[in-house]
Amino acid sequence: MTIFSLFVYIFIGVLVCVAYFHLSNFLLDFFTEKTSKKSINDSSIRVIIFIAPGFIVLLIFILYPVFETVRLSFYDKYGRDFVGISNYIWAIQNPEFKRAILNNLGWLLIVPTLSTFFGLVIANLADKLWWGTIAKSLIFMPMAISFVGAGVIWKFVYDYRGPGDQQIGFLNAIIVFLGYEPQAWLTIPLWNNLFLMAVMIWIQTGLAMVIFSAALRGVPKDMLEAARIDGANELKIFTSIIIPYLQQTILVIWTIITILVLKIFDIILALTNGMWQTDVLANLMYDWMFRGGGDSGRGSVFAIIIMIAVIPIMILNIYRHKEEQKI
Repeated sequence: MTIFSLFVYIFIGVLVCVAYFHLSNFLLDFFTEKTSKKSINDSSIRVIIFIAPGFIVLLIFILYPVFETVRLSFYDKYGRDFVGISNYIWAIQNPEFKRAILNNLGWLLIVPTLSTFFGLVIANLADKLWWGTIAKSLIFMPMAISFVGAGVIWKFVYDYRGPGDQQIGFLNAIIVFLGYEPQAWLTIPLWNNLFLMAVMIWIQTGLAMVIFSAALRGVPKDMLEAARIDGANELKIFTSIIIPYLQQTILVIWTIITILVLKIFDIILALTNGMWQTDVLANLMYDWMFRGGGDSGRGSVFAIIIMIAVIPIMILNIYRHKEEQKI
């Protein structure tokens, strides 16, 4: 698709939206005048007309796929014969599923925690430096890179060319310079998962930092000055004043990154393709759904499990938001 074609499609989309807006208003006004009586439900009808396109899109592209995925999880690989819960039983007994669950738990424990921590620390420190804006810009830059692009970049960082060959990987180049043997980092169990997590932390720290930078401006200055006058050092102020004050912001950022981690797929596909015990649920879903002829039943099971894992986090976030609104 050329850039010209892209602009044409955007123009057509905007034109259709404008036409729909004016046409729906015209028809509603026309029928209202035709009846010589303004309907008391006029405003309600107008609202329904305007939200109808969005609701239809929601129904087709979000709600229908959810129900269809649930249905497919109870059928065979072709989606024809009903097999009950056998796909779920198979998943529970599958060693790859168990390993993927453990890997996902590792991602959930490490990535949101470190991304949130680094983002808060960097945001707090950068505000005290004259070159803090430049530092924040550099740290935020990875957010502009897609997960696949980040995976390709870090693949060169972890690249391994074998003993005796010239190492082009940044990490192995440092290791060789220090006099040690190069390593195939992405093939070492456990450690390779940590190396993959480092890519996600590198990306999401920028997001956390930007949100914290804005939130830190809301911390009362007189409270900070009073603490300094009372003899509190910067570490004490950070742990006793700033962190408690930003508790809600910390929870929001942690929630956002946690949901992203539950759906992590691109980085692992680009770096290891799920090999060497690095599989997560999203990779298993992709493998079973689209590779080797595909198995829509078993692939749908992994999709349902990911969705179920996300729901409690979303409910908690909505509950906390409603509680804040009451205050």
